Amino acid sequence: MTFAGLKSASKSHTESLVRLDERLAQSPVRDGWIERMNFHDAVAAMWIEGELVHLEDLVCRDAEMDQRTPTHELTLAHTVVRKRRRILSQARDWALGLEGLRELTGRGSASAAPAESDREGEGEAAADPADPWDETEADQLAEEFAEIDAVLARSSRLLAGEVVPPKTAPQGDERLSVLYDLDWNEDARLAEWRQVLDRTSELPAVLRAALALEAWADIEVLQRGAWIGGLLVGAMLREEGVTANHLACLHLGAQKIPRERRRSRARTERVAAFIDAIREAAVAGLKEHDRLLLARERMERVLRGRRSSSKLPVLMDLVLSRPMVSTSMVQAALKVSRQGALDLIGAFSLRELTGRGSFRAWGIV
Repeated sequence: MTFAGLKSASKSHTESLVRLDERLAQSPVRDGWIERMNFHDAVAAMWIEGELVHLEDLVCRDAEMDQRTPTHELTLAHTVVRKRRRILSQARDWALGLEGLRELTGRGSASAAPAESDREGEGEAAADPADPWDETEADQLAEEFAEIDAVLARSSRLLAGEVVPPKTAPQGDERLSVLYDLDWNEDARLAEWRQVLDRTSELPAVLRAALALEAWADIEVLQRGAWIGGLLVGAMLREEGVTANHLACLHLGAQKIPRERRRSRARTERVAAFIDAIREAAVAGLKEHDRLLLARERMERVLRGRRSSSKLPVLMDLVLSRPMVSTSMVQAALKVSRQGALDLIGAFSLRELTGRGSFRAWGIV
């Protein structure tokens, strides 16, 4: 395919993406759609990297109701969900700015200034060469206490519901050589990828996004976390106004493209594959939106004639915002008993998804 063909294809595929965004702008299920697609895109991101994460496990992990010890892959998938929420909670130009890039790529410096403590007789101890409490030992102990204080402060912020950037490995020679290639210059690779964005700034948005995705995979910007590229490109589409009301699920679209095309030897074929992936993401989003609208209309018919104090509207919002809900999730959200949760679930005739006696889960038909 020629460059003119790629440009023409990108323009036609832009229509699907813009159509989805316009429908979400005034949609009553927009918030629920965004939450559900966060989970679907996270599972797809792990699938592309060769890892299998079950959707129900990810939903339970997000609700802090794990049925088993979280695996490494499950933790990564939950990180994708959190970063998608973080991007959507910020201004459109935040993700590709200096602060956003540092946080999303795990290169932010979360430094906690050690607190200075006044010790009685510190001056006299320092002046006495025979005193066993020398300055070196005091400094080491102060650093250890500072680290403990930083951990406690971080835990308190997490328990308070604040968004706390994940603590990452240091970006210098102190990184473990077993896990990281110390010669891998991520700063230079990231700068090279930013140059691709600058050189393609005049191209159509979808074509530019496809070139950015291809460049991210070709340059291999980060040693770990290749899925971050899909989030950054989605943020770029949001910044340009193509997806002003949502964050494109590019991993979900790429999942539907054969690996042979995404990893083709020909660069034009790879770019064409990413253009098709963007279109598949839009098509999948439109289908899910239509499905949620139909489900909402069906549940609203059940709400007719109900008391104003009924908990069914709250359950409806919960079901629309999660791919599945468990009995425990309904109990916690609605403050009802187990039997009360089952009665409310039965009122909506939700579909049982697990087919087992314990840890049952339900979703919309």
